[in-house]
Amino acid sequence: MALQIHRLDTNQVDFDEQLTTLLAWESVSDDSVQQTVQDIVNNVRTRGDEALLQYSCQFDRLDVKDAGQLVVTKERLQQAYDAITDAERDALIIAANRVKTYHQHQKQETWTYEEADGTLLGQQITALDRVGIYVPGGKASYPSSVLMNAIPAKVAGVKEVIMVVPTPGGEVNDMVFAAAVIADVDKVITVGGAQAVAALAYGTETVPAVDKVVGPGNIYVATAKRMVFGQVGIDMIAGPSEILIVCDGKTDPDWIAMDLFSQAEHDEDAQSILVSPDAAFLTAVEASLEKLLPTLERSSIAEQSLKARGALIQVGDMDEAIDMVNRIAPEHLELSVEDPLSMSKRVRHAGAIFMGRYTAEALGDYCAGPNHVLPTSGTARFSSPLGVYDFQKRSSLIMCSAESANTLGKTASVLARGESLTAHARSAEYRIK
Repeated sequence: MALQIHRLDTNQVDFDEQLTTLLAWESVSDDSVQQTVQDIVNNVRTRGDEALLQYSCQFDRLDVKDAGQLVVTKERLQQAYDAITDAERDALIIAANRVKTYHQHQKQETWTYEEADGTLLGQQITALDRVGIYVPGGKASYPSSVLMNAIPAKVAGVKEVIMVVPTPGGEVNDMVFAAAVIADVDKVITVGGAQAVAALAYGTETVPAVDKVVGPGNIYVATAKRMVFGQVGIDMIAGPSEILIVCDGKTDPDWIAMDLFSQAEHDEDAQSILVSPDAAFLTAVEASLEKLLPTLERSSIAEQSLKARGALIQVGDMDEAIDMVNRIAPEHLELSVEDPLSMSKRVRHAGAIFMGRYTAEALGDYCAGPNHVLPTSGTARFSSPLGVYDFQKRSSLIMCSAESANTLGKTASVLARGESLTAHARSAEYRIK
């Protein structure tokens, strides 16, 4: 049976309607999921470890009698580090070093300035005290997620990083544990799902309460993050993975096809879109997709993803291609064109921009250096990749001299009385000479 993927053309009368339908993704869970998560969060909040054990046995099929058994010892983590192959260990270390180097450039510093009358103003930067990172452990295990979430926190100066990772049926991924060692994670706890998020938000006897929860997860994890927001900070509510490729038709069609597969293989809801003004090239990529699909280990997932949400879109020219990029605001954007740097300057909305024919998106997932935790579902219009700044807070600094208290007090008094806030006014007036 032939591979099915949407073939669109901006000249089609109903193109806008077709594109809107294709892009539609509702990250808000349905009522049944909401209720399930609400019950889990409430239970963990009120019953602590008892509820955590109950859900770990129920959902992850663990046979544990004491929540302390969920905490991974330093010895077990080191054992995993020693157990992986030299090639795996070297790859993790190289990736970790590159991620650390990149994120060190993001670190913000405290700054102040002084005005002529002695007023000192500025901004003080401090790291969060404790953060929780969620690492998926269901359909696949992601050691790269450990690095991408923990390293920026450590670079920011976070004192304690708590990692939660589900181990369904007790199955452990040694590379995930090894990545925790390399990223200097302080504590690893084998718990997942909404119960893990609730435990991090409210704390239990075993899981310490954190200031912020970051990291990807399924719909239950995403719903729980949204539910506990306010009690703790969160990074984002992530939807399915997505890639948008803009190509001028001069890149090997097999390369582009595999780049599209690189996101489609994540899960059935992932989205892979190719935009090009060259109709013959779109046809060639379609042929490559069909040819290469059987060679994938996760071919059934990739096929369903492309059928449901994938698309090959013909545009009139590259200007229209850029308009398409800014409308879609993709998580991952590949500019597989002759002069990607100049084209990138016209991109207003994208989580990460991969420039040139040799820059596969997969490099960004693992070892290029920038973070792979990116805004999805069009949220790149207003949000950014995870970074050091997500683990730092800013406090305003204000110090008045007697002279400036006199000057500013008069201005504050007028404005406060204009708002009928007389205590505000008098507080400022007391300091006027």
